[in-house]
Amino acid sequence: MTHVVWSQWDDLIVPDGFTRLSPANTPLDSSDVSGITFYVPEYMSGKGSLEVSKKMSSLQYLQVPNAGFDDAISYLRPGVVLCNARGVHNASTAELGIGLAITARRGFADFAKAQAQGVWLHTQYASLNDSNIAIIGAGSISSTLQSYLAPYDVNVTVYSRSGANNSKLMTQLDNDLPAYDIVFLIMPLNDESRNMFDARRLALMKDGALIVNIARGAVINTDALIAELNSGRLYAGLDVTDPEPLPVGHPLWSAKNCIISPHIGGDSTAFISRGKRLVEEQLTLLSQGKEPINIVARG
Repeated sequence: MTHVVWSQWDDLIVPDGFTRLSPANTPLDSSDVSGITFYVPEYMSGKGSLEVSKKMSSLQYLQVPNAGFDDAISYLRPGVVLCNARGVHNASTAELGIGLAITARRGFADFAKAQAQGVWLHTQYASLNDSNIAIIGAGSISSTLQSYLAPYDVNVTVYSRSGANNSKLMTQLDNDLPAYDIVFLIMPLNDESRNMFDARRLALMKDGALIVNIARGAVINTDALIAELNSGRLYAGLDVTDPEPLPVGHPLWSAKNCIISPHIGGDSTAFISRGKRLVEEQLTLLSQGKEPINIVARG
C-alpha cells in the first residue's frame, strides 16, 4: 500500500511509491490536503496544525511529533490511528530537566541578575549531589533522566501507577514525599495526573525542596504552587505552565524561587534528526505491510 505523506521535512526519505509533501510544495493553508494519508503536524505549531487534519478526508495515520498526545485525541475519527513520538525527545527533555535542577539548586538565576548589576555575589547554594530524588513517571524520558543522573552522587526513586520498570506505586508517594530534596515530574496529563500536585501534596514536600516540571503544566495546581513559592518554602524549575503560554503579568513570572523555560524541553537541535528518523522508520514499516510503532489511540 502506498501513502501520501506530509511532514515539515523537505528531505524526508520515503519508500518507493510513497508521495512526499512538505510546506515547500504543499502549504497547508492554501492547498488541497484531502489526499494526505499520513500526516505529521509541524513541531511546536500549536492547535492550528491539528485543526487542518479535519480537512484530510483520506487520513489514516496522525503521527504527532510530541511524546504527549492529549491535545490530539479530540481530532481522531473512525479509521485514523494516532502515534506519538515516544523516544524522540528523551535526550533533550532529560537534559533540560537536569539543567533546570542545577540552575535552581546552584543559584544561577541570582548570579545572572548579579552579573547584570556588576555585583560579585558569593553565596553558598545547595548541590545536586547528595540529593534524595523522586521521579514521577516511568516512561522512556524517565529512563533517560535516570541514566543522566547516574554520574551524580544522588539517590533516585521512580514512581508510576503500574509499578513498571522497578518503580514504586503512586499509592506510596504521599508517605515518601517528605524525604525528597528534588521531585521531577515526567508523566502524561490525564484525569488522574491533573492537579496531582495540589496544595495538599505540595505541603507534604520538605522545606527547601525543588519541584521540576517537564511533564504538563496542569500536573501542578498553579495557585497552590505560587503560594508555596512566595512563602519561600519551595523551589521550582518549570518548562511547562498552566496556563500556557504564560500571559504577561501572570503572578508565576514574579514568584520567588522559580525558574521558567518556555516549553522547550524537546525543542532543540536533537529533535531534528531523531524526529525525522522516527517518521522514516514508521513509513518503512507501512511499506512492509506492518503496523507503525508508538500507537497510542485509534479513532
